[in-house]
Amino acid sequence: MDDSRKIERDAAAWLARRDAGPWSAGDERTLQAWLQECTAHRVAFLRLLSAWTEAGRLQALGAGLPPGRVPAHGQWSRWLPARPPSARADSRNTRPPDMSAVAFAPRTRPAPRPRWLRAVAACAALVVVAGLGWTGWQLGGRHQATYASALGQVREVALADGSHATLSSDSELAVRMDRGERHVALVRGEAFFEVAHDAGRPFVVEAAGHRAVAVGTHYAVRRNADGMRVLVTEGRVRLEGEPGTDGRAAPSALLPAGSLATAGRDGVLVRSLPLAEAQRYLGWRDGFLAFDDVSLAQAAGEFNRFNARRLELADPAVARLRVGGNFRWSNLEGFVGLLEQGFPVRAERHEDRIVLHSR
Repeated sequence: MDDSRKIERDAAAWLARRDAGPWSAGDERTLQAWLQECTAHRVAFLRLLSAWTEAGRLQALGAGLPPGRVPAHGQWSRWLPARPPSARADSRNTRPPDMSAVAFAPRTRPAPRPRWLRAVAACAALVVVAGLGWTGWQLGGRHQATYASALGQVREVALADGSHATLSSDSELAVRMDRGERHVALVRGEAFFEVAHDAGRPFVVEAAGHRAVAVGTHYAVRRNADGMRVLVTEGRVRLEGEPGTDGRAAPSALLPAGSLATAGRDGVLVRSLPLAEAQRYLGWRDGFLAFDDVSLAQAAGEFNRFNARRLELADPAVARLRVGGNFRWSNLEGFVGLLEQGFPVRAERHEDRIVLHSR
């Protein structure tokens, strides 16, 4: 079962449990914590709550009828109060009937069922409603949404097709899906995608005029100043460039697992990495940044993607220093402390920034 359907089932279980009772303050706190975990939880719960409420209205419409009977088409008026003669005589009176006069006849209630049985029945009914909604989306077609993460936040989101995206710090996605294509515009930042397989609808991530196309795989896309970077960890991805001035499509590159491709104004550069090394580029999902003999200028740029307190380099000699290792992106102070101990660097600390000078 994919996660989107699991979320629907969990939401249904919460509604059934709350309706069956008893419902304590602790139960409510647990439910609220589940709702706050991600937007997908809240959307599923509210959608099913709406269906739950609507089902109650349908039961009210059936009050006063023998069990199992539904009024025939055009026969609802038999259960409404008769209109007064003056109202029938005036055909121009188009106001709706006074519903305050409608009286619902009491029904003989069957013996109450155990609470656990009512909860199971309600849960099953809601899962059916959720399944119909899911099928309706697949047949009907269209879905649009925008997702964003704050600075220093890593956010996981469930997409409507069953795929999942993990947004890096300060990132934004604009998602548009229809019967022919699943399209994601990476407005800024970086995201890792776990794509649900659908051979009939390619999954396209677009950034800076380039497209990374897949039908079911795992890959990360990062938007740079003049292009995009694609890292494939499972399956294959086709990297496409924007059409030239003559309208012809740019050559594409097929990227297998372990590929790290950078596309920009100067073309496409592809490197092949062992999967273990490729995974290091995704350490940000677990709170880490991995550096392998990179300049301090590059390392500072990575830390600045995740922190409001910026790391600044005062002179070129500091910027050219080479560093390596794994570091928590939330621990900027610890990284600077290691630099002071192992390099000819002096740190000047301010509330909003740390400036590194040659020593």
